[in-house]
Amino acid sequence: MKDTLIALDGVWKIYKMGEVEVPALRGVDVDINKGDFVAIIGASGSGKSTMMNLVGCLDLPSKGKIFLKSKDITTLPESDLAALRGRTIGFIFQQYNLLQNMTAFENVLLPLELQDMGDGKASERAKEVLKLVGLSDKMHNRPSQLSGGEQQRVSIARSLVGDPEIILADEPTGALDSVTGREVIETLYRLWKDEGKTVIMVTHDLHLAEYAHTHIELKDGKIIKIAKNEKQKKPRG
Repeated sequence: MKDTLIALDGVWKIYKMGEVEVPALRGVDVDINKGDFVAIIGASGSGKSTMMNLVGCLDLPSKGKIFLKSKDITTLPESDLAALRGRTIGFIFQQYNLLQNMTAFENVLLPLELQDMGDGKASERAKEVLKLVGLSDKMHNRPSQLSGGEQQRVSIARSLVGDPEIILADEPTGALDSVTGREVIETLYRLWKDEGKTVIMVTHDLHLAEYAHTHIELKDGKIIKIAKNEKQKKPRG
């Protein structure tokens, strides 16, 4: 039996625009298993961002249930949900969300300051993940001294530092040129292949989706297709 990390069961998300109700997701059922590399794809307005927020347990459904590691998040107190989310999911956003007055090392270290980890161990862990994304030589640079791709790799390192089971990437190459974007997606591929992370990526870019093992396609708030990617692309070299 496969180990399901995240399950959406009959999930609806309805936004109210004045008196009008607008369904962004309509009755979504999906299981995301441990060790998968999933791309959530679909046109603009298909419900990708809404699904991202729900899969990441950043929002609650209007109807239906969401299970994270078999726990129904719709029943958890916010403090318990925040703790579970913090331990389980690392987030990568299109806009890197780095603090400009801190070095790459300090940005990566920041999440560990919220955990009960000794300074020495935290420092070693931050250096370890910066090495993993190929930035050992840039750890003392501030974001303004890094390229866009390097900033996104700092963001990836920050998402990894707490050793989460799931990496959730929202349009992770959206602000990058195609060559740099490919370097970032190849980093995510290696985290999946070599480090055993479960990677969930939201993207409108079908070239990026080629690196994923499973495709979930949305249209008008509904899943229209879940399929294994028979032609999964691999990094060069």
